[in-house]
Amino acid sequence: MVTAERKRWLFTLISAFIVSFVVFLSAISGLSASHAFAFWSNRAGVFSGHGPQDPPSFAYYIYGGGGDKERILRLLLAVYHPRNHYLLHLSSEASREEREWLAAAVMSVPVIRAFGNVDLIGKPIWLTYMGATNVAATLRAAAILLKLDGGWDWFITLSAVDYPIVTQDDLAHVFSSMRRDLNFIDHTSDLGWKEKARFQPIVIDPSLYLARKSKIFTATQKRTTPVAFKLFTGSPWVILSRPFLEFCILGWDNLPRTILMYFNNVMLPQEGYFHSVICNSPEFSNTTVNNNLRYMVWDSPPKMEPHFLGVSDFDQMIQSGAAFARQFKKDDPILTMIDEKILNRKHNQLAPGAWCANRDNGCSQWGDISSLKPSHQAKRLVDSITKLLDDLNSTQCK
Repeated sequence: MVTAERKRWLFTLISAFIVSFVVFLSAISGLSASHAFAFWSNRAGVFSGHGPQDPPSFAYYIYGGGGDKERILRLLLAVYHPRNHYLLHLSSEASREEREWLAAAVMSVPVIRAFGNVDLIGKPIWLTYMGATNVAATLRAAAILLKLDGGWDWFITLSAVDYPIVTQDDLAHVFSSMRRDLNFIDHTSDLGWKEKARFQPIVIDPSLYLARKSKIFTATQKRTTPVAFKLFTGSPWVILSRPFLEFCILGWDNLPRTILMYFNNVMLPQEGYFHSVICNSPEFSNTTVNNNLRYMVWDSPPKMEPHFLGVSDFDQMIQSGAAFARQFKKDDPILTMIDEKILNRKHNQLAPGAWCANRDNGCSQWGDISSLKPSHQAKRLVDSITKLLDDLNSTQCK
Protein backbone atom coordinates (compact mmCIF):
# COMPACT_ATOMS: atom_id res chain seq x y z
CA MET A 1 0.00 0.00 0.00
CA VAL A 2 1.56 3.30 -1.11
CA THR A 3 0.95 6.04 1.44
CA ALA A 4 0.06 9.61 0.46
CA GLU A 5 3.37 10.82 1.83
CA ARG A 6 5.28 8.27 -0.27
CA LYS A 7 3.31 9.32 -3.37
CA ARG A 8 4.30 12.95 -2.79
CA TRP A 9 7.94 11.90 -2.38
CA LEU A 10 7.88 9.83 -5.60
CA PHE A 11 6.23 12.71 -7.47
CA THR A 12 8.96 15.06 -6.28
CA LEU A 13 11.73 12.72 -7.42
CA ILE A 14 10.11 12.04 -10.81
CA SER A 15 9.55 15.76 -11.40
CA ALA A 16 13.13 16.52 -10.46
CA PHE A 17 14.40 13.87 -12.88
CA ILE A 18 12.30 15.21 -15.76
CA VAL A 19 13.48 18.75 -15.19
CA SER A 20 17.08 17.51 -14.93
CA PHE A 21 16.75 15.85 -18.32
CA VAL A 22 15.38 19.07 -19.81
CA VAL A 23 18.36 20.97 -18.40
CA PHE A 24 20.80 18.54 -19.97
CA LEU A 25 19.13 18.80 -23.37
CA SER A 26 19.16 22.56 -23.06
CA ALA A 27 22.84 22.53 -22.15
CA ILE A 28 23.94 20.51 -25.17
CA SER A 29 21.51 22.12 -27.63
CA GLY A 30 24.21 24.61 -28.53
CA LEU A 31 25.72 21.93 -30.77
CA SER A 32 22.88 22.39 -33.24
CA ALA A 33 21.61 25.82 -32.29
CA SER A 34 20.96 28.35 -35.02
CA HIS A 35 22.20 31.87 -34.35
CA ALA A 36 20.11 34.85 -35.32
CA PHE A 37 23.37 36.79 -35.49
CA ALA A 38 26.43 34.77 -36.52
CA PHE A 39 29.60 36.72 -37.21
CA TRP A 40 31.70 33.65 -37.95
CA SER A 41 33.53 33.93 -41.26
CA ASN A 42 36.39 32.34 -43.14
CA ARG A 43 39.53 33.31 -41.26
CA ALA A 44 41.94 31.84 -43.80
CA GLY A 45 44.81 34.14 -44.59
CA VAL A 46 44.45 36.31 -41.50
CA PHE A 47 44.76 33.79 -38.67
CA SER A 48 47.84 31.89 -37.63
CA GLY A 49 47.69 28.35 -36.34
CA HIS A 50 47.21 26.87 -32.91
CA GLY A 51 49.89 24.63 -31.54
CA PRO A 52 52.28 24.09 -28.62
CA GLN A 53 54.69 26.58 -30.16
CA ASP A 54 51.99 29.28 -30.53
CA PRO A 55 50.62 31.53 -27.78
CA PRO A 56 47.48 30.14 -26.17
CA SER A 57 44.07 31.46 -27.11
CA PHE A 58 40.96 31.87 -24.99
CA ALA A 59 37.25 31.29 -25.53
CA TYR A 60 35.23 33.92 -23.69
CA TYR A 61 31.60 33.47 -22.68
CA ILE A 62 30.30 36.96 -21.83
CA TYR A 63 26.71 37.33 -20.67
CA GLY A 64 24.24 39.81 -19.25
CA GLY A 65 20.57 40.71 -19.17
CA GLY A 66 18.28 43.55 -20.08
CA GLY A 67 20.05 46.91 -20.11
CA ASP A 68 23.54 45.34 -20.30
CA LYS A 69 24.28 45.79 -24.00
CA GLU A 70 26.66 48.75 -23.53
CA ARG A 71 28.46 47.02 -20.66
CA ILE A 72 28.96 43.85 -22.71
CA LEU A 73 30.29 45.86 -25.64
CA ARG A 74 32.73 47.70 -23.40
CA LEU A 75 33.88 44.45 -21.82
CA LEU A 76 34.33 42.84 -25.24
CA LEU A 77 36.48 45.75 -26.45
CA ALA A 78 38.57 45.49 -23.27
CA VAL A 79 39.32 41.74 -23.66
CA TYR A 80 39.43 41.49 -27.46
CA HIS A 81 42.32 39.80 -29.26
CA PRO A 82 42.28 38.36 -32.80
CA ARG A 83 43.51 34.96 -31.56
CA ASN A 84 40.59 34.48 -29.16
CA HIS A 85 36.93 33.60 -29.73
CA TYR A 86 33.99 35.31 -28.04
CA LEU A 87 30.39 34.26 -27.47
CA LEU A 88 28.00 36.96 -26.24
CA HIS A 89 24.69 36.16 -24.56
CA LEU A 90 22.02 38.72 -23.78
CA SER A 91 19.48 36.66 -21.84
CA SER A 92 15.79 36.43 -22.70
CA GLU A 93 14.95 39.41 -20.50
CA ALA A 94 16.77 41.64 -23.01
CA SER A 95 14.76 42.78 -26.01
CA ARG A 96 15.40 41.86 -29.63
CA GLU A 97 16.23 45.52 -30.22
CA GLU A 98 19.03 45.28 -27.64
CA ARG A 99 20.45 42.20 -29.36
CA GLU A 100 20.28 43.93 -32.75
CA TRP A 101 22.03 47.00 -31.30
CA LEU A 102 24.81 44.84 -29.88
CA ALA A 103 25.18 42.92 -33.14
CA ALA A 104 25.46 46.13 -35.14
CA ALA A 105 27.94 47.65 -32.67
CA VAL A 106 30.17 44.58 -32.80
CA MET A 107 30.06 44.39 -36.59
CA SER A 108 31.05 48.04 -36.85
CA VAL A 109 34.56 47.17 -35.58
CA PRO A 110 36.77 46.48 -38.67
CA VAL A 111 39.11 43.96 -37.02
CA ILE A 112 36.18 41.92 -35.68
CA ARG A 113 34.63 41.81 -39.15
CA ALA A 114 37.96 40.66 -40.58
CA PHE A 115 38.66 37.91 -38.06
CA GLY A 116 35.07 36.81 -37.54
CA ASN A 117 35.75 35.66 -33.99
CA VAL A 118 32.74 37.13 -32.16
CA ASP A 119 29.32 35.46 -32.10
CA LEU A 120 26.08 36.51 -30.45
CA ILE A 121 23.56 33.90 -29.32
CA GLY A 122 20.37 34.52 -31.29
CA LYS A 123 18.22 32.10 -29.27
CA PRO A 124 18.76 33.26 -25.69
CA ILE A 125 17.45 31.62 -22.54
CA TRP A 126 16.34 33.03 -19.21
CA LEU A 127 19.05 33.35 -16.58
CA THR A 128 17.97 32.96 -12.96
CA TYR A 129 20.49 33.64 -10.24
CA MET A 130 19.32 30.87 -7.91
CA GLY A 131 18.31 28.14 -10.37
CA ALA A 132 19.85 25.79 -12.91
CA THR A 133 19.64 28.05 -15.97
CA ASN A 134 23.15 29.45 -15.45
CA VAL A 135 24.71 26.00 -15.60
CA ALA A 136 22.61 25.14 -18.66
CA ALA A 137 23.68 28.37 -20.38
CA THR A 138 27.36 27.85 -19.54
CA LEU A 139 27.36 24.28 -20.86
CA ARG A 140 25.56 25.44 -23.98
CA ALA A 141 28.12 28.22 -24.49
CA ALA A 142 31.00 25.77 -24.10
CA ALA A 143 29.38 23.40 -26.60
CA ILE A 144 28.92 26.20 -29.15
CA LEU A 145 32.50 27.39 -28.75
CA LEU A 146 33.83 23.85 -29.12
CA LYS A 147 31.92 23.59 -32.38
CA LEU A 148 32.83 27.01 -33.76
CA ASP A 149 36.55 27.10 -33.01
CA GLY A 150 38.86 24.12 -32.95
CA GLY A 151 41.87 25.80 -31.45
CA TRP A 152 41.26 27.65 -28.20
CA ASP A 153 42.94 26.46 -25.01
CA TRP A 154 40.95 27.91 -22.08
CA PHE A 155 37.31 28.85 -21.52
CA ILE A 156 36.66 31.99 -19.44
CA THR A 157 33.29 33.06 -18.01
CA LEU A 158 32.61 36.77 -17.56
CA SER A 159 29.43 38.68 -16.73
CA ALA A 160 28.54 42.25 -17.60
CA VAL A 161 29.78 43.44 -14.17
CA ASP A 162 33.31 42.05 -14.68
CA TYR A 163 36.38 43.74 -16.18
CA PRO A 164 39.98 42.72 -16.97
CA ILE A 165 42.91 44.11 -14.99
CA VAL A 166 45.56 42.71 -17.35
CA THR A 167 45.91 43.01 -21.11
CA GLN A 168 45.32 40.05 -23.39
CA ASP A 169 49.02 40.11 -24.24
CA ASP A 170 49.71 39.78 -20.51
CA LEU A 171 47.30 36.87 -20.16
CA ALA A 172 48.58 34.97 -23.20
CA HIS A 173 52.21 35.61 -22.21
CA VAL A 174 51.72 34.26 -18.69
CA PHE A 175 49.64 31.26 -19.79
CA SER A 176 52.21 30.40 -22.48
CA SER A 177 54.51 28.98 -19.83
CA MET A 178 51.89 26.71 -18.22
CA ARG A 179 50.49 23.27 -18.91
CA ARG A 180 47.42 23.72 -21.07
CA ASP A 181 45.35 21.23 -19.10
CA LEU A 182 45.28 23.34 -15.92
CA ASN A 183 41.90 24.51 -14.59
CA PHE A 184 41.59 27.62 -12.43
CA ILE A 185 38.63 26.85 -10.22
CA ASP A 186 38.14 27.89 -6.59
CA HIS A 187 36.94 24.77 -4.75
CA THR A 188 36.60 23.02 -1.40
CA SER A 189 34.95 19.87 -0.04
CA ASP A 190 34.22 21.63 3.27
CA LEU A 191 30.52 22.29 2.63
CA GLY A 192 29.76 23.68 6.09
CA TRP A 193 26.32 25.25 6.32
CA LYS A 194 25.83 24.85 2.57
CA GLU A 195 25.27 21.10 2.93
CA LYS A 196 21.87 21.52 4.59
CA ALA A 197 20.95 24.93 3.15
CA ARG A 198 22.06 24.53 -0.48
CA PHE A 199 22.62 20.88 -1.37
CA GLN A 200 19.98 18.85 0.48
CA PRO A 201 16.89 20.92 -0.49
CA ILE A 202 15.31 19.89 -3.83
CA VAL A 203 14.59 22.91 -6.03
CA ILE A 204 12.98 23.26 -9.45
CA ASP A 205 13.73 26.12 -11.87
CA PRO A 206 10.60 26.68 -14.01
CA SER A 207 12.49 29.13 -16.25
CA LEU A 208 13.96 26.09 -17.98
CA TYR A 209 10.65 25.10 -19.52
CA LEU A 210 8.39 28.17 -19.33
CA ALA A 211 8.31 31.06 -21.80
CA ARG A 212 8.73 33.55 -18.97
CA LYS A 213 11.19 34.06 -16.16
CA SER A 214 9.97 32.37 -12.98
CA LYS A 215 11.18 31.98 -9.43
CA ILE A 216 12.46 28.62 -8.28
CA PHE A 217 10.32 26.57 -5.94
CA THR A 218 11.47 24.15 -3.25
CA ALA A 219 10.06 20.72 -2.50
CA THR A 220 8.91 19.98 1.04
CA GLN A 221 11.22 16.97 1.36
CA LYS A 222 15.00 17.05 1.43
CA ARG A 223 17.48 14.49 0.13
CA THR A 224 20.54 13.00 1.74
CA THR A 225 24.04 14.01 0.66
CA PRO A 226 25.26 11.78 -2.20
CA VAL A 227 27.61 8.88 -1.47
CA ALA A 228 28.29 7.86 -5.09
CA PHE A 229 30.38 10.99 -5.52
CA LYS A 230 31.82 13.70 -3.28
CA LEU A 231 30.39 17.21 -3.33
CA PHE A 232 32.61 20.25 -3.80
CA THR A 233 31.68 23.92 -3.77
CA GLY A 234 33.33 27.22 -4.64
CA SER A 235 33.18 30.30 -6.83
CA PRO A 236 31.07 30.17 -10.02
CA TRP A 237 33.73 32.16 -11.92
CA VAL A 238 36.11 29.78 -13.65
CA ILE A 239 38.89 29.40 -16.23
CA LEU A 240 38.56 25.87 -17.59
CA SER A 241 40.77 23.96 -19.99
CA ARG A 242 39.57 22.68 -23.33
CA PRO A 243 40.24 18.98 -22.45
CA PHE A 244 38.10 19.22 -19.32
CA LEU A 245 35.19 20.88 -21.15
CA GLU A 246 35.35 18.26 -23.89
CA PHE A 247 35.06 15.71 -21.08
CA CYS A 248 31.96 17.50 -19.75
CA ILE A 249 30.29 18.08 -23.14
CA LEU A 250 31.24 15.19 -25.42
CA GLY A 251 30.47 12.59 -22.80
CA TRP A 252 32.80 9.56 -23.08
CA ASP A 253 32.28 9.09 -19.32
CA ASN A 254 28.94 9.18 -17.52
CA LEU A 255 30.27 11.13 -14.52
CA PRO A 256 29.46 14.66 -15.85
CA ARG A 257 25.87 13.63 -16.65
CA THR A 258 25.38 11.87 -13.33
CA ILE A 259 26.54 14.92 -11.39
CA LEU A 260 24.54 17.25 -13.66
CA MET A 261 21.35 15.34 -12.83
CA TYR A 262 22.00 16.05 -9.15
CA PHE A 263 23.00 19.70 -9.50
CA ASN A 264 20.06 20.62 -11.70
CA ASN A 265 17.97 20.52 -8.52
CA VAL A 266 20.44 22.42 -6.31
CA MET A 267 19.77 26.02 -5.34
CA LEU A 268 23.02 27.48 -6.73
CA PRO A 269 24.43 24.74 -8.99
CA GLN A 270 26.97 27.08 -10.61
CA GLU A 271 28.80 27.01 -7.26
CA GLY A 272 29.32 23.25 -7.34
CA TYR A 273 28.79 21.53 -10.69
CA PHE A 274 32.17 21.94 -12.40
CA HIS A 275 33.89 21.72 -9.03
CA SER A 276 32.33 18.34 -8.25
CA VAL A 277 32.87 16.93 -11.75
CA ILE A 278 36.55 17.80 -11.88
CA CYS A 279 37.37 16.65 -8.35
CA ASN A 280 35.58 13.31 -8.79
CA SER A 281 37.35 12.57 -12.05
CA PRO A 282 40.69 10.72 -11.71
CA GLU A 283 41.67 12.08 -15.12
CA PHE A 284 41.28 15.75 -14.16
CA SER A 285 41.45 16.03 -10.36
CA ASN A 286 45.19 16.74 -10.50
CA THR A 287 44.71 19.61 -12.97
CA THR A 288 42.99 21.99 -10.55
CA VAL A 289 44.47 25.28 -9.37
CA ASN A 290 42.48 26.42 -6.36
CA ASN A 291 41.99 30.01 -7.47
CA ASN A 292 39.85 31.69 -10.14
CA LEU A 293 42.22 34.67 -10.74
CA ARG A 294 39.48 37.17 -9.81
CA TYR A 295 39.82 40.12 -7.47
CA MET A 296 36.78 40.63 -5.24
CA VAL A 297 36.12 42.38 -1.93
CA TRP A 298 33.69 40.64 0.42
CA ASP A 299 31.94 41.50 3.65
CA SER A 300 32.76 39.45 6.73
CA PRO A 301 30.86 37.19 6.86
CA PRO A 302 30.38 37.31 3.07
CA LYS A 303 27.02 38.20 1.57
CA MET A 304 25.60 36.81 -1.67
CA GLU A 305 27.60 39.24 -3.82
CA PRO A 306 30.93 41.07 -3.35
CA HIS A 307 31.21 44.84 -2.98
CA PHE A 308 31.04 47.11 -5.98
CA LEU A 309 34.58 48.28 -6.58
CA GLY A 310 35.41 51.98 -6.77
CA VAL A 311 38.34 54.33 -7.30
CA SER A 312 39.54 53.76 -3.73
CA ASP A 313 40.05 50.05 -4.54
CA PHE A 314 42.27 50.68 -7.56
CA ASP A 315 45.73 50.39 -6.01
CA GLN A 316 45.00 47.23 -4.05
CA MET A 317 43.22 45.71 -7.03
CA ILE A 318 46.14 46.12 -9.45
CA GLN A 319 48.57 44.82 -6.81
CA SER A 320 46.51 41.67 -6.30
CA GLY A 321 48.01 39.65 -9.13
CA ALA A 322 44.55 38.77 -10.45
CA ALA A 323 43.53 38.73 -14.11
CA PHE A 324 39.94 39.99 -13.69
CA ALA A 325 37.93 41.88 -11.10
CA ARG A 326 34.29 42.20 -10.15
CA GLN A 327 31.90 43.76 -9.59
CA PHE A 328 31.63 47.23 -11.14
CA LYS A 329 28.77 49.66 -11.60
CA LYS A 330 28.03 50.77 -15.13
CA ASP A 331 30.50 53.43 -16.35
CA ASP A 332 32.07 53.78 -12.91
CA PRO A 333 35.19 56.03 -12.97
CA ILE A 334 37.37 53.08 -11.89
CA LEU A 335 36.71 51.47 -15.29
CA THR A 336 38.16 54.54 -16.99
CA MET A 337 41.21 54.30 -14.71
CA ILE A 338 41.71 50.67 -15.75
CA ASP A 339 41.35 51.63 -19.42
CA GLU A 340 43.88 54.44 -19.15
CA LYS A 341 46.45 53.02 -16.72
CA ILE A 342 46.40 49.29 -17.52
CA LEU A 343 44.78 48.57 -20.88
CA ASN A 344 45.78 51.76 -22.75
CA ARG A 345 42.28 51.67 -24.19
CA LYS A 346 40.60 54.77 -25.58
CA HIS A 347 36.87 55.42 -25.35
CA ASN A 348 34.84 53.08 -27.60
CA GLN A 349 38.00 51.49 -29.00
CA LEU A 350 39.72 48.13 -28.65
CA ALA A 351 42.41 47.58 -26.05
CA PRO A 352 45.52 47.45 -28.27
CA GLY A 353 48.08 44.68 -28.19
CA ALA A 354 51.32 43.99 -30.02
CA TRP A 355 49.18 42.87 -32.99
CA CYS A 356 47.73 46.38 -33.41
CA ALA A 357 49.55 48.40 -36.09
CA ASN A 358 47.73 51.73 -35.64
CA ARG A 359 46.67 52.28 -32.07
CA ASP A 360 45.50 55.83 -32.74
CA ASN A 361 42.98 54.62 -35.30
CA GLY A 362 41.20 51.87 -33.42
CA CYS A 363 43.50 49.02 -34.48
CA SER A 364 41.99 48.97 -37.98
CA GLN A 365 45.33 47.61 -39.21
CA TRP A 366 47.39 44.82 -37.72
CA GLY A 367 50.57 42.86 -37.99
CA ASP A 368 51.56 39.48 -36.53
CA ILE A 369 48.70 38.48 -34.22
CA SER A 370 50.92 35.92 -32.48
CA SER A 371 53.25 38.68 -31.32
CA LEU A 372 52.96 39.55 -27.62
CA LYS A 373 54.15 42.56 -25.68
CA PRO A 374 53.36 42.06 -21.98
CA SER A 375 53.02 45.03 -19.64
CA HIS A 376 54.16 45.50 -16.05
CA GLN A 377 50.93 43.86 -14.89
CA ALA A 378 52.12 40.54 -16.36
CA LYS A 379 54.82 40.32 -13.68
CA ARG A 380 52.20 40.55 -10.92
CA LEU A 381 50.12 37.85 -12.59
CA VAL A 382 53.22 35.64 -13.02
CA ASP A 383 54.12 36.01 -9.35
CA SER A 384 50.57 35.17 -8.29
CA ILE A 385 50.31 32.06 -10.48
CA THR A 386 53.83 30.90 -9.58
CA LYS A 387 52.83 30.84 -5.92
CA LEU A 388 49.64 28.97 -6.76
CA LEU A 389 51.55 26.37 -8.76
CA ASP A 390 54.09 25.96 -5.96
CA ASP A 391 51.19 25.04 -3.65
CA LEU A 392 49.48 22.88 -6.27
CA ASN A 393 49.71 19.45 -4.66
CA SER A 394 48.53 20.68 -1.27
CA THR A 395 45.43 22.50 -2.56
CA GLN A 396 44.02 20.20 -5.23
CA CYS A 397 40.52 18.82 -4.51
CA LYS A 398 40.80 18.99 -0.72
